[in-house]
Amino acid sequence: MAVMKVIEVLSSSSKSWEDATAKVVKQASKSIKNVRSVYVQDQSAVVVDGKVSEYRMAFYLGIW
Repeated sequence: MAVMKVIEVLSSSSKSWEDATAKVVKQASKSIKNVRSVYVQDQSAVVVDGKVSEYRMAFYLGIW
């Protein structure tokens, strides 16, 4: 039987959802070894003057 640890993390980006995901994986990998998966739990955006100014996401990171 395999056991996987799951950590919840938050990220944001002024560019895109993809950039927010890349940033969270890069930052988490600095202090957490063996990150194997990313699950998007929630996403939202901040709108200013009719334009998206910030993309926000909540993730679960799967660690073996």
